[in-house]
Amino acid sequence: MRVPRRPRGARKRRSPRIPGGPGTPGLPRAVTASLGSLPGLAAALALVLCAYGVEHAAETAAGTAARTKAAHQAPRPSIVPRSAWLGGDAREQPPPRYDDEVVAVFIHHTDSPNGYDCADAPGIIRGLYEGQTLGRDFDDLGYNFVVDRCGTVYEGRAGGADRAVTGAHTQGFNHRTTGVAALGTFTEGAEVPAEMLRAIAAVSAWKLGTSGTDPRADVRLVSSNGGSRYAAGSTVTLPALAGHSDGYMTDCPGAALQARLPDIRNLAARLQGRGPQIDSRHDTQNALQNSDTENKNSDTQNEERIR
Repeated sequence: MRVPRRPRGARKRRSPRIPGGPGTPGLPRAVTASLGSLPGLAAALALVLCAYGVEHAAETAAGTAARTKAAHQAPRPSIVPRSAWLGGDAREQPPPRYDDEVVAVFIHHTDSPNGYDCADAPGIIRGLYEGQTLGRDFDDLGYNFVVDRCGTVYEGRAGGADRAVTGAHTQGFNHRTTGVAALGTFTEGAEVPAEMLRAIAAVSAWKLGTSGTDPRADVRLVSSNGGSRYAAGSTVTLPALAGHSDGYMTDCPGAALQARLPDIRNLAARLQGRGPQIDSRHDTQNALQNSDTENKNSDTQNEERIR
């Protein structure tokens, strides 16, 4: 028996057997055209290899960025928790506020006596806390960290030393920054202990390393308060490791400590595993950028609330 044939034009057009074949969205026209000219198995293999190459390239780029960032992360220094100096004397306060990351560190001095015994540092920090929360109506200690003359690092403001806690240390530039205060007064002629310098560098290297920031670099910050050196909303370029006076009109952190900032930057960079680089941003004579009239306000005279 003869089976009648279906008319030639009646056969339905089959969809491509190869996913991602010619005309498939997501592949360049040149790629799909060339795949269409290959036999079925060869085209499928070529498509798999193409997809693998794209994914592998993306993974490689992401992995390289992650390794670069990780390569410049410094170890976390030993930090004394705030409970060691505050105990049960904490005032009721609102929950901590946080930023996405830390890209700059501001260095301060506390404008308190220098000749203390390091065993007395917790009591001195508690006195600073009471002076700011009771005398100046802060909700907490403004500094994120305090370093004593023996090189001990204390957790300051609440919220977690490992997190990007928004401080109240540099009016206009509290966001995405960390405030590190040297316990003492470091005006011109004062000696800055080597242990203190090393500890400041260590905590700065650690916090800046979390964002992959070179302590010797400049960063762009946005002023949130016209009470700073810059109008609110201004985007300004500042050192990643700066003195308080770089962002606010004050003599803090004192001429002696300001003059040592290049040394702190270079040491912090080495702690991050970075190569040598001369930091000539500030020399000793130009370290103080404020005029005599601007230098009347010290860190303990100026309210540094979060804005």
